[in-house]
Amino acid sequence: MAELTHFNESGRARMVDVSAKAETERVAKATASVYMNRETYELVKEGKMKKGDVLAVAQVAGIMGAKRTSDVIPMCHPIMITGVDIDFELNDDECMIQITSVCKCTGQTGVEMEALTAVSIAALTIYDMCKAVQRDIRIEEVHLLEKSGGKSGHYIYGEEK
Repeated sequence: MAELTHFNESGRARMVDVSAKAETERVAKATASVYMNRETYELVKEGKMKKGDVLAVAQVAGIMGAKRTSDVIPMCHPIMITGVDIDFELNDDECMIQITSVCKCTGQTGVEMEALTAVSIAALTIYDMCKAVQRDIRIEEVHLLEKSGGKSGHYIYGEEK
């Protein structure tokens, strides 16, 4: 079983020392799903929400969230992100917006937390911009889809090692 790395010998929280790790190109991809009712979904899809273009604002918010990840996740290293992209896929049948983020860096630690933060902040922004119309919007299925780089190698969600 893998060891938890964010605890010292005394069992107290610590930021992991990554100084001995090699700098490698690292990429992480994450996803989140936002479910809403038909009326809200159509307002978002047609750009008719009173607060403005929901997906444009969520895109910028997700990118900003990725850049500020170490400010809100206590043991997360501040890293120099070299790229963040966020994509929205609209599912008309389920009235669902699938959010996907890809974050990149060259460094000693990965960008998984940044990718996960990006989709989470984008999803929360969608909720915030739509809550006046619908309060029971659901944010679900937030998880890492893929990561590469570093000594742990390539990970793809659903594939067992």
